[in-house]
Amino acid sequence: MLRKLLGAAAALSMMAAVAQAADYPEREVLGVVMWGAGGATDTVARAVNPAVEQALGKPIVVLNKSGGAGAISTAFVAAAPSDGYTFLYGAENPQLHPIMGVSKLDYSGFYPVNILGRGVAVIVVPSGSKYQTMQELLADIKANPAMVKMGSTGPGGLPSTVAALIKNSVDFDVTAIPFDGEGPGLTAMLGNEVDFMPAGISAAAEQIKAGTMRALAVVNGEAVESMPDVVPITDAIPEMAKFLPWGPFYGVFVKSDVPDDVKAKLVAAFGVGAKSSEFVTLMANKGNVIMNISGDEAAAFLKKWQQVTAWALQDSGAAKVSPDSLGIARP
Repeated sequence: MLRKLLGAAAALSMMAAVAQAADYPEREVLGVVMWGAGGATDTVARAVNPAVEQALGKPIVVLNKSGGAGAISTAFVAAAPSDGYTFLYGAENPQLHPIMGVSKLDYSGFYPVNILGRGVAVIVVPSGSKYQTMQELLADIKANPAMVKMGSTGPGGLPSTVAALIKNSVDFDVTAIPFDGEGPGLTAMLGNEVDFMPAGISAAAEQIKAGTMRALAVVNGEAVESMPDVVPITDAIPEMAKFLPWGPFYGVFVKSDVPDDVKAKLVAAFGVGAKSSEFVTLMANKGNVIMNISGDEAAAFLKKWQQVTAWALQDSGAAKVSPDSLGIARP
């Protein structure tokens, strides 16, 4: 009798879950943004939201929950019910939390509803620089070890990570000069305090358009739409192809045990949002690349991104925990 009662209870629970998934969403959903209002992740979330809300038929309530380099919002969503009513608007940071000793929680416990897009780095020099090509910069660095100065934002930042990827491919012995952010670093470069700097396209685009600095290469396997005349870094360093695509990214995540039907509805809705004119325009203006991938394809991207970046940090001395000890294979 007890066995029958337990079986009936389990069946009812399964039926309730199926019904819930079929009716999803019955009310507004909560989108938790990893960073504060007005930041890059928040801007991406609010640009994609209108079309997603229309596709879902319910409003998305946006909650900005910053702190711990994204760890607080990630833990918040991980602790929420597995019903799809709470999801995370996240950036790349959680993939590095275990390596940097911030948290054990990364995206492996989440389902990637959509990796909406990614930023692209660019190697820039002042407009008056003697370096006309990436090949010329690399040749000078090889001929004069530690003499060429690179603008940086400190260990673990975008410039140092790009430098580590290059160093894993060719001779690249430079002296990194740290600044408090890409903006101050680029300003210092224009004042000839450093010779070059890897930076996000969004940080350098206006100065490149104004002609005060010149882009030698985009850190990508092909030219990007926002800078079609700038060659990919693989033209000068073919060995870097195995690390690409790489760059800061923006995505939507739910807990991995959310019902499949609910995941499917979210995937479909965000697929629509990623094609909306408002979102496409924003990404183009920021120099970002739209990805619009989900499921297995997104999981493969996340895994490779974590491998590439974790080992770049390890090789540059920025990692707090060895990727080996975390089971992260070298790419």
